[in-house]
Order: sequence, then structure tokens, then C-alpha cells
Amino acid sequence: MNAVPNLMPSQSRSPVNASRSVWVLAGWVLSIVVMGVGVGMLFPPGAWFAGLYKPTWNPPGWLFAPVWTLLYTLMGISIWLVRKQTDTSNEVRNRVSALFLFQLALNLAWTPLFFGLHSPFLAFVEICALWCAVLFTALQFGKIRALAGYLFLPYLLWVSFALVLNGTIWLMNT
Repeated sequence: MNAVPNLMPSQSRSPVNASRSVWVLAGWVLSIVVMGVGVGMLFPPGAWFAGLYKPTWNPPGWLFAPVWTLLYTLMGISIWLVRKQTDTSNEVRNRVSALFLFQLALNLAWTPLFFGLHSPFLAFVEICALWCAVLFTALQFGKIRALAGYLFLPYLLWVSFALVLNGTIWLMNT
């Protein structure tokens, strides 16, 4: 009996499948990053945000682009791992993929609420829902492939921080 567990998903390892799999991974990552960048470009912080009271622990503006690029990349890898897990039924993979897309939609909706509508309150309500969706997605991904769930942990931590920051900015400016 082999004492070392197989950590790789069960799937054919032919060069054609491997090459296709890499392209699918790149497609997931690139799509998610482009959506995040697009929303950020459509709704930049601007003068309104610069005029708000912020806590002393508010991160510098330059930090957000690299952090979100990393987080979107981890999300792309995570959904790719779930989608290629062939020992899980299509029904289950489709259900958790829909959950992933729901949390991504919530993620992308925060920026227009906060920066577009200038509403820290609405953004705070929304980020509370996002936090729940991210946690639930991580747990569901982890049931299918542990690594996919673990890759969501930095995202959950950042959204936790962002939730507290958003709430603090809202309270400081009411």
C-alpha cells in the first residue's frame, strides 16, 4: 500500500492535455485580472476619495494594484483546479463554479458602489456579503480540492481587512 497520497488530480497526463490545461489556466487568470483592472479603471478613487478621512493604517494607494493582481491570480488558479477535478461530478463542479462567479460579481461590484456612487455605506453592506461569499466559496472549493480552498485564504484575509477599513472610513465620514 502506498503511504503517500496522490495530491495531483486524476486526469490524463498527455502533452496535448497538459498544453490545453495551461491555456485554460491562463484564460481563467487573465480574464479575472482583466475584469478587476477594468473595473478599477472605470471607477478610480479620484478627488472624492482623497478628501475623505481615513485611518492612519490605511494602506498607500500603490499597494492595491499588486495585491489585487496576486489575489485575482490565486482566484484563477483556484477555479482552474476545481474545474479540472475530474473525480468530482459535473453537477458539483458547476454548482461551485456558479458560487465562484457570484462572489466574483460581488467583488467587482464593490468598486462602483464605493468609488462610483461615493457610498461607503452601500459598499460596506456589500463587502459584508462578499466576505460571506468568499468564505463559503473557499469552504466549497476545499471540499473538491484542498489546495483550491487554501488559495482563497489570502483573499479572505484581504477582504476581512478591507471590510474593517471600509467600515472605518464610513464611520469616520458620517
